[in-house]
Amino acid sequence: MKALLISRDSLLFAELASQGAARVPPLNVANSRVSMREALDRPLGEAPGLVIVDAGDGAPDDADLLERLARQYPEAQFMLLTSQHQPEFLIRAMRAGVREVLQLPLVHRAFHEAMDRISTAAGVAQLRDGKVLAFIACKGGSGATFISTNFGYALATLAEKKVLLIDLHGQFGDAALYVSDQKPTMTLSDVCEQIARIDGPFLDSCLVHVTQGFGVLAAADDPAHAKEAKPEHIDTILRVARQHYDYIVLDVGRQIDAVSLRALDSTDIIYPVLQLALPDIRDARRLLDIFRSLGYPIESIRLIVNRYEKGGRLRLPDLHAALGCEVVHTVPNDYVAVTDSVNQGVPVLELSRSSAAARSLADLVELVTARRPPESRGLFDRLFGRSEADY
Repeated sequence: MKALLISRDSLLFAELASQGAARVPPLNVANSRVSMREALDRPLGEAPGLVIVDAGDGAPDDADLLERLARQYPEAQFMLLTSQHQPEFLIRAMRAGVREVLQLPLVHRAFHEAMDRISTAAGVAQLRDGKVLAFIACKGGSGATFISTNFGYALATLAEKKVLLIDLHGQFGDAALYVSDQKPTMTLSDVCEQIARIDGPFLDSCLVHVTQGFGVLAAADDPAHAKEAKPEHIDTILRVARQHYDYIVLDVGRQIDAVSLRALDSTDIIYPVLQLALPDIRDARRLLDIFRSLGYPIESIRLIVNRYEKGGRLRLPDLHAALGCEVVHTVPNDYVAVTDSVNQGVPVLELSRSSAAARSLADLVELVTARRPPESRGLFDRLFGRSEADY
């Protein structure tokens, strides 16, 4: 999108040009005028998509000039920047078609939020309404990190969704290592330290990009830095993430603290992960009691049993009876494929496509997206790389 900036402030021009260039797609502040009168006297040959007006001086005839400018560029979006409280001027500006009014000095977060709305209204960008899915371990070693990371990869690869995984482990989070050999340059703590900067492009720049559609926001590599994350930071990150990703997968780990609880409060579905063993069931019951005490609806909690083997002494109906919660999915005990995947840092879907674990993840993707391809073999076609000619 091309923008016309009307301002005498060269520093403001540089600031907007820098912030605009960092957006995806970029905002190109292609032209400038020092006043609205000059903008009227020297119209652009090609109408801009956005007109940014610095009304900081508050001249008496600003409202008249703004109305004329709106008539000159009837198809353009208008953004007004002001450092004064001018109710009458703002009312006339809104009547002239201005929908975005920002205070000076410019707050970058507010600017990008306004640009998100403008881009959507102009059809330049489409804001998403992403779902937040949390995977939480009922007991240490239950395999929640393996499932969450590999599920995120499968969701992006098989369902072609844009997926963000956030590692919420307060200590020793290593989710990125399950699916990539890249060393994170930024972590959740770094994002929290610079929370005022957050927008879609900044969040994306902080990720370990496993594929084009799947990125991981790593946990702090030093537990001492984990304290930088505050509950209110999680609110902000998830709000931005919902706008830019189809799915946000949370690897919560096993720790229940203020940060993880705030994240769970914003979660659409919680997947407690456990194995069919008495210690796991005991801890799962405690975890579910916590969720019930917090008022989480039971229909938003869906158990996943990892390393499941049919014919064991404990059966799924027993688990349902003991916990009062439905098991929605089982991941088979596929020790070799899973171990190879974890040790190599390569998603099991990429490393061992025909493995039982990979097939199970594909089933989970279809369960979550509630979208099975028109032909029942469609998902597995992509999984195994088959084409129509193979049939």
